[in-house]
Amino acid sequence: MGPLVVYEVISQNTNLLLAFFIGIGFGFVLEQAGFSSSRKLAGVFYGYDTVVLKVFFTGAVTAMIGLLFFSLFGWIDLSYVYVNETYLTSSILGGVIMGAGFIMGGFCPGTSFCGAAIGKIDAMIFIVGLFIGVFIFGEGYPLWEEIYKAAYMGTPRISEFFGISEGLIALLVIIAALLMFWGGEWAEKKFPREEY
Repeated sequence: MGPLVVYEVISQNTNLLLAFFIGIGFGFVLEQAGFSSSRKLAGVFYGYDTVVLKVFFTGAVTAMIGLLFFSLFGWIDLSYVYVNETYLTSSILGGVIMGAGFIMGGFCPGTSFCGAAIGKIDAMIFIVGLFIGVFIFGEGYPLWEEIYKAAYMGTPRISEFFGISEGLIALLVIIAALLMFWGGEWAEKKFPREEY
């Protein structure tokens, strides 16, 4: 819930309660957008359905612009917004593994729970696989700890990393989103799928 707890605007318990309701709302929106369908999700990789791409890019751009304007008006201090630490090697390896799982299973971790919540058996099996993967990673951690912690980069923001303003980063992301929307529309016409 952002830095509201840090500023003591709300308590930790209120923060958890709000996160619970936001999570339910997020799951509802995912299901309404069709993200409980593995075919719809996999459609991004095959080009016949790019709704997932459009929804997530829209969410990212909306959140980015909101945070940027809140920061400009002094309503939020971006230095209090948590940024995950970056371990480049494990980020790339994790992205490849998750991407492969996404293509093969048709779900990511969040959408698999969305699908399971409405009774999709393939989503439930995907969740079982997810927990098996977490267990293997946790139990075998000493074996790949060195790889996991390789190429540590701290918590850089893209604007800091490239030495440009946050406003310019926002503009570039918006342009990238528009290009992706255009590319998605082109792909849907080029690779149509009648029924899924």
